[in-house]
Amino acid sequence: MNASTPRAGIPTHDWVYRTLRRRIMGGGLAPGEAVTLRGLATELSVSMTPAREAVRRLVAERALEMTPTGRAAAPRMTRDRFEELTQARELLEPALAIRALPNADKMLSNRLKELNSQLDTHIASGDAAAYVAGNADLHATLYARANAPALMALVESIWLQTGPFMRLVYGRLGTQSLADYHAIAIAALDSGDEAALAEAIRADVRQGLNLAEDAFQQG
Repeated sequence: MNASTPRAGIPTHDWVYRTLRRRIMGGGLAPGEAVTLRGLATELSVSMTPAREAVRRLVAERALEMTPTGRAAAPRMTRDRFEELTQARELLEPALAIRALPNADKMLSNRLKELNSQLDTHIASGDAAAYVAGNADLHATLYARANAPALMALVESIWLQTGPFMRLVYGRLGTQSLADYHAIAIAALDSGDEAALAEAIRADVRQGLNLAEDAFQQG
C-alpha cells in the first residue's frame, strides 16, 4: 500500500478505511495475510485509533476476518463460497451495466477504452495485482453511471471478499489466456446493445470462475 497524506476534507479514520479497503479490493493482500494495527498505523503515519476503526469496519464487511490468534486477515476462499459469490456477481453486474447504458456517452467509452488498454499492459507483463485493481476500476467506472448505490454496495462487498483470492489465481495461472470481454462490452455500450452488454459482463465474470476452478483443482 502506498501511504500518502490524507486528502483535505476527509477524516483520518475514513481515509485509513478507504485506503485499506481499496488495497483489499485490488488484491493487495493474499488470502490469509494478516493486517496488524501497529503496522497499518505506522505505514500510514496515523494513530492506532483510526487503524483499529478501519479494521473493525472491514471485518464487519467480511473483507477481513478474525483469526484464532485474534489478528485480522484477508479471508481464505473455498470453492463453494467462491461459486456463491460468482453467482451473485452474475446477477448483479449485468443489471448494473444495463442501468448504466442510458447514461453512457463518448467520454465514458473513451475512459473505459483507456482502462482496458492499461489492462492489456498488465496482461502482457503478467502483473496480477495491477490486473485485479485495474479490472475493479474498469467495472466500477461503468457501474457508476447506473446511479444505483444499493446495488453497487453489494457488488463492492463481493469484490472485497474475492480480490485477494483472484490476485492469487492470476498470480498462479497467469493472465495471458484471458479473453477480452471488456472490449466486447464497450462495443455493445457504444452501439446501445443491452443484451450484448449484459452477456459480455456475464462472460467476464464466468471467466474468473473458470480460472478459479483450475486453481482449486491444482490445490
